Amino acid sequence: MSDNNNKITQANHAHSFPRRDFLKYSAAAATVAGAFSMGLPFGAFAQDPTPKPGGVLRLGLAGGSTTDSRDPGSWSDTFTFVGFSAVYNTLSEIAVDGTAIPELAQSWESSPDARVWTFKLRQGVTFHNGKSLSSEDVVASIQHHLGEKSTSAAKTVLGDVANVSAQGPDSVVFELHSGNADFAYVVADYHLVIMPSKDGVPDWQSAVGTGGYRLKDFEPGVRMTLERSPDYWKPGRAHFASAELIAIADGAARVNALVTGQVDVINKVDLKTVALLKRNPNLVIEETKGAQHYTFPMLTDSPVFQNNDVRLAMKHAINRETLLASVLYGYGLVGNDHPIQPGSRFINSALEQRSYDPDKARFHLKQAGMDSLKVRLQASDAAYTGAVDASVLFKEQARAAGIDIDVVREPADGFFSNVWMKQPFTTSFWYSSLTADRMFSIGYAKGAAWNETHWDNPRFNQLLNAARGEMNEPLRREMYNEMQALCRDDGGAIVPLFASSVAARSKRVNHGGQTAPYGELDGLRVIERWWQA
Repeated sequence: MSDNNNKITQANHAHSFPRRDFLKYSAAAATVAGAFSMGLPFGAFAQDPTPKPGGVLRLGLAGGSTTDSRDPGSWSDTFTFVGFSAVYNTLSEIAVDGTAIPELAQSWESSPDARVWTFKLRQGVTFHNGKSLSSEDVVASIQHHLGEKSTSAAKTVLGDVANVSAQGPDSVVFELHSGNADFAYVVADYHLVIMPSKDGVPDWQSAVGTGGYRLKDFEPGVRMTLERSPDYWKPGRAHFASAELIAIADGAARVNALVTGQVDVINKVDLKTVALLKRNPNLVIEETKGAQHYTFPMLTDSPVFQNNDVRLAMKHAINRETLLASVLYGYGLVGNDHPIQPGSRFINSALEQRSYDPDKARFHLKQAGMDSLKVRLQASDAAYTGAVDASVLFKEQARAAGIDIDVVREPADGFFSNVWMKQPFTTSFWYSSLTADRMFSIGYAKGAAWNETHWDNPRFNQLLNAARGEMNEPLRREMYNEMQALCRDDGGAIVPLFASSVAARSKRVNHGGQTAPYGELDGLRVIERWWQA
């Protein structure tokens, strides 16, 4: 195993998060499509040229918990991500076109091998308590997530960081274990907010940031209220006078709160209710395509799936279009048996889309020396809502290819610890808002903690290590294109669907017509980027 893969594996094991929680944390990094853009002004977020200031934004959100905290290392779901991203800023920000642009950093540069990164800080930025931003604050904020005793959700995100240090009052230097051409995206992770510090210790208890809003009140799992900071340093942002976040776990209750005007925006809309909501002239559905993807992982070291022709037979025996219509009600995109989401700057658009073809499935079974195949699929809605239904549909579709799938419904409790990655054929899911490198590294690399198919392709692993530090983007694209083809044609994961994130808003609030192509609620920046209509 290479040194790079060792580091990734050690970082994943060291933190020992439950998989579902880790994926929530990773999703918040939102480091996806786009080329580096070193000097874009904030006008790059092109919106209505005359947003209306003032008003109150009311959000009814799933994802709140009584265990929520002000500590950024503990933030684990939409409620804290959305609320605290309005209070704080990070070194870089992911723009609505998917590019990494400067935020608290004014600019950055890297060494030719992408191993040393230097961030120049923006001048004139102050915290809500009046303290001026300095490199010492940045170093202390980053180190909050590092170290053996750290329990931060961002510890694995920063797994490549060997050292971070101040270089004068306005520069910060990151030294990495190995080159990472995507590091400017890494520091946009919503856990990596910059806090004021004293004697090297960041003050997270006070929730004092440099963002467009000050924290007024926070009752974990219930609500959060914010008021606009009058001296926000970023022009053309933070239009609302105040914002209120209300935790509403029940999907029907969220919809009712929106329809009755108690809130202006809700997230995680039940897809069964979308058609009904669309009939309301006062509401708008907000869809973010490709926010997560669903998989049927096959263990490539199990007797039944060791032969790649068997894996290819399974991939041809599933009708992706039918699953899209039946399971996602059309709110998503078909997958092509690799994890890079449509719209990513590294998507291999030349790769032929795999389609339902029972005859090809039978051909591959014969190549494997079989006339028919019987397999057991252990399914649970712990993976995603509708996973069991999708499995039953797959069973019906595969029958035409001579494949008999025995669907076994597993309880949600303990599914990811007792069934996933232990049984040969299961259901699974991934949040897709990751860089290509990170998605491949945590889910497909040899020895990775969550290589859910136990896949080991030497050529793929070689390309992964080479691409990570490659600063020549056309060459890097060629590498990622080949890696997607290897996943598609040799890997153990059937990737039939990319699912959309679906939210809804009242026409009382507005945005410029373009929202972030990752995550939910405009890349979780809804409070800063939207305004009252």
